[in-house]
Amino acid sequence: MKRGELKIDLNCDMGEVPEAIADGTQEALMRSITSVNIACGGHAGDEQTMKTTIEQALLWKLAIGAHPGYPDRANFGRLELKLPPNEISASIFEQVKTLADVADRCGAPVVHVKPHGALYNQAVRNHELAEAIAKGVARWNREVVLIGLAGSLMLDVFREAGFAVAAEAFADRRYEPDGTLRSRKFEDALIRNPEKAAWQALGIAERGVVIASDGSEVAVDAQTLCIHGDTPGAPDIASTVAQSLRDAGVTVCALSATEI
Repeated sequence: MKRGELKIDLNCDMGEVPEAIADGTQEALMRSITSVNIACGGHAGDEQTMKTTIEQALLWKLAIGAHPGYPDRANFGRLELKLPPNEISASIFEQVKTLADVADRCGAPVVHVKPHGALYNQAVRNHELAEAIAKGVARWNREVVLIGLAGSLMLDVFREAGFAVAAEAFADRRYEPDGTLRSRKFEDALIRNPEKAAWQALGIAERGVVIASDGSEVAVDAQTLCIHGDTPGAPDIASTVAQSLRDAGVTVCALSATEI
């Protein structure tokens, strides 16, 4: 593509940490991103954090999405649970519907859904789990975008279920050679340096590649880039990533304005 034709969404998981809402960190992040994925009571969040986050997102004119995860607040949804598919679907439905009801009272549409944590990572390879997620969302609304890891099976399952999908890559996470995310059990799983995160984001947006943990180049075709709100220094990371993309001629805009 020519300079100025590249577009990408910057998304961030929010409404997860009350302290980040109270101290202004969450709203500071919103200055740099274009979409928010809001925790809806499974791994984190309650109706008050949802309402506050939605109101802030409206102020900054951001696209609003649901961020359901395993109903496991003690482990922040990052522990793999062995739940039957029907139980996962029911939980996804309840979480997304709860957020949608709050959003409706705020006069805001929910336009996308992105699974969280262990559920997301498992669904990358597990057809049954990805299908359970899609079924849960479909009970609420099929006219939303489902977000999943670029190049993964979960996107195929979501498409087969009749959803529009958006492939996601990560500015602040290391990758393995197979295109999956490096486990958080490794010290280098998170990219905490803003310049390094921006460099990775540019590689994804401009060339469709990331450098894996072993130094190999991995193809990544993504429409949205995630920056984790709970990473130390996240506002600086988001600001540096967004500015670097714009300086390179990449249009940073919500998914509704990109090609999906």
